[in-house]
Amino acid sequence: MGSLLLNSILLLGSVGLVAASVLFFVAKKFYVYENPKIDEVDDVLPSANCGGCGFPGCRAFAEATVGATDLEELFCPVGGNETMKAVAKILGLEVVEKGPMVAVLRCNGSNENSPKKINYDGVSSCLSAHSMYAGEGGCPFGCLKLDDCVRVCDFDALKMDAKTGLPVVDEKKCTACGACVDICPRNIYELRPIGKQSKRVYVACLNTEKGAIAKKNCAVACIGCNKCVKVYDSGGAVVMKGLLSYISPQVDVENQGGYLVGSCPTNAIMGINVEAKKLPPKKKPSKPKEKES
Repeated sequence: MGSLLLNSILLLGSVGLVAASVLFFVAKKFYVYENPKIDEVDDVLPSANCGGCGFPGCRAFAEATVGATDLEELFCPVGGNETMKAVAKILGLEVVEKGPMVAVLRCNGSNENSPKKINYDGVSSCLSAHSMYAGEGGCPFGCLKLDDCVRVCDFDALKMDAKTGLPVVDEKKCTACGACVDICPRNIYELRPIGKQSKRVYVACLNTEKGAIAKKNCAVACIGCNKCVKVYDSGGAVVMKGLLSYISPQVDVENQGGYLVGSCPTNAIMGINVEAKKLPPKKKPSKPKEKES
């Protein structure tokens, strides 16, 4: 009995030793070296794991920065410039400061501007509603007002406005992580520079239908009249994309933003902290005086 127990112990010990040897060999054979700087970079990141940098989490972003030769295409929107400076210092690289960004809702189809034609009684999800119908106001391009963007925001930067029915972005809380951009099935959100003194001008409409049809569903729809393009002769900052106007973030808001807002006959152009202005009428050329004989 004693010898049987001893043999069992020896057998188990041998099996354990062989298993340990195999595990040791495998660990050595397939060991993957990880740069210790990854941990250093990860430590200075905000640990938001929001995906706003284009990577699934802060760890993946840290790995990408350590493996990069420059940081031009890499940016942490939550940590901002200060975090990127810290990352650059760890890696011995240079980083160019970027202006703060904010999410912009390119739709003004409020309950007043786009009154309900039907009542939606389905799943409370923009993705689901988008696949089923145009929207309660009839615009197939407008906000569905079912707050998917609000629920996905990790920074409490979005709230639904009970009066307008539209989500409202809190500029002070928005980190431009892009979660709202990704979740919206109608691609209504856009990340744009906050601008000097928080001044921004953009077309709050995505309707590419003909003007009469667009206006039928929303009073402030872009009708493709081309007036804003004529007002802003800048070589591409304001363009027509089919029947829809688009104002680039590079537009000169300070000097010409007010004229852009004031040029729109349907108020489709949104001016944040920008007052609408009208261009003065062009003076007719005076007739040359006849020479006295």
